[in-house]
Amino acid sequence: MKILLHTCCAPCTVYPLGVLRERGHEVSGYFYNPNIHPYAEFEKRKETLVAFARGASLPLEVDEAYELDAFLRGALGAGDRCLFCYRMRLEQAFRHAGERGLHAVTTTLLYSKYQRHAAITTIASELSETYGVPFLYEDFRIGWQEGVETAKRLGLYRQNYCGCLFSERERHRPPR
Repeated sequence: MKILLHTCCAPCTVYPLGVLRERGHEVSGYFYNPNIHPYAEFEKRKETLVAFARGASLPLEVDEAYELDAFLRGALGAGDRCLFCYRMRLEQAFRHAGERGLHAVTTTLLYSKYQRHAAITTIASELSETYGVPFLYEDFRIGWQEGVETAKRLGLYRQNYCGCLFSERERHRPPR
């Protein structure tokens, strides 16, 4: 099956890519992450992913649209900024997969133990119905430690926040 793997960064791509390939899937990566802030962080994550993809022979399409304004407007207007963020990025991935005739979509968001797994799954399932592209569910969190160790061994840039301005603020804010 030809799978589109929405990817947020190289370290989160390592384990899911391995699992999908072990299952015999033909995987293409897709980087669309207008939530990442500041722009220098966006560039660093993108460059690291491009280098990893080259070394892993992963076909990768990078969506250079840095739609930070649209992300911020939507996140600030949403009742739950994370749900808005998941939907914005995954919707673009499903649209992209549909335009290219790919067989299914999955995401590295399902790898992170810090993301809201059930919400991501619900949103991806809804988008699958909307765009007519199957959602390939896999709980990649079981390989969290393996992926971290591999990313370290490969010397991949590893960040310590999801990428958005709000998450960066929370990581630096002293506990209340």
